[in-house]
Amino acid sequence: MVTSTHIEALNSPWHSCSADEALALQSACADGLSVKEVDARIEESGPNRIQQEQGRPWYKRLLDQFNNILILILVVAAAASLFLGHRLDAVAILGVVMIIALIGFIQEGKAEQALQSIRNMLSPQANVVRDGQRSTIPAEALVPGDIVLLESGDRVPADLRLIEAKRCRTDEAALTGESIPVEKQTSPVLQEADLAERSSMAYAGTIVVQGTAKGLVVATGSNTEIGKISELLRGVEQLKTPLLRQLDSAGRMLALFILIAAGLTALLGTIIHGQPIDEMFMAAVGLAVAAIPEGLPAIVTIGLALGVQSMAKRSAIIRRLPAVETLGSISTIFSDKTGTLTCNEMTAQAIWLANIRYEIDGIGFAPEGDFYGNPPIFRGFQK
Repeated sequence: MVTSTHIEALNSPWHSCSADEALALQSACADGLSVKEVDARIEESGPNRIQQEQGRPWYKRLLDQFNNILILILVVAAAASLFLGHRLDAVAILGVVMIIALIGFIQEGKAEQALQSIRNMLSPQANVVRDGQRSTIPAEALVPGDIVLLESGDRVPADLRLIEAKRCRTDEAALTGESIPVEKQTSPVLQEADLAERSSMAYAGTIVVQGTAKGLVVATGSNTEIGKISELLRGVEQLKTPLLRQLDSAGRMLALFILIAAGLTALLGTIIHGQPIDEMFMAAVGLAVAAIPEGLPAIVTIGLALGVQSMAKRSAIIRRLPAVETLGSISTIFSDKTGTLTCNEMTAQAIWLANIRYEIDGIGFAPEGDFYGNPPIFRGFQK
């Protein structure tokens, strides 16, 4: 069996191989794999499943609700109230803290459950040929070398090199952003063809909108094109939303103000008015507790929870409460004609000038790169 890595090493991508060459490389035939071969290959390739980010356990979701400087200030205020002997105030403040935490915990828990339900609903089946017999199996059980049968309405379960195609068209918008269905055929295409131009391939996650086809599985799980994209997305760092940054900034300023005011109260009362230091300490702590806006975190959390419910009525799932405010602050979305979200870096990759195509390399907006073809007009811009 030849894996995707091996085929790249042979410098002959699947889309540029003929159907017979692809079958030979995968040690497969049109009658499909035997049960023994399937067992051996699944040991090597693993299940046909894209590794997904694990949902946060309940205790981590609960602890995350306290990852807010205003909440921490309230906890300190409750401890100070208890220290001063104001048990009723301490219980009231802790009650507010628990209500805030529970609202966020419950809302985010509902979002996690909704996402898991969607994942379960999307668990696909695949029609395969094994030992010359057609059968329907869970898509997770596919291995490289399997023969998959496709018909209109099917979601392609793995990356396939097509060996038969009858008026077959697939919707590849989820992968390439192209809204027009792509016609499929079995002839090899150029090795340098872009993903959207590889008409001899059917990629995992795309949908057959017309016709029928038979394909050879050449990549499964995280080795598929959609799996590679998923791996890139898993590496994206989760940043704090503008709302959380603003609340943290306000909380730090508030904490600094409280410490300064309480310190000055104790210092001036002791030095100028000659009050006992223990009494002035108690007065400073009381001032600090009184200066804390206990209702602010509760108001913010309730407002965000209402926003989550409003979005849920419109079939939009919000996993983290603070994301609601960020979404509401969006004024402009940059996308291509199909609405696919991008890296927000519109950069030139090639220039057609005087019937000559010039390639441009470089990364993102970095002012470094080169022009292949080296036309005189561009030499002054090279670095």
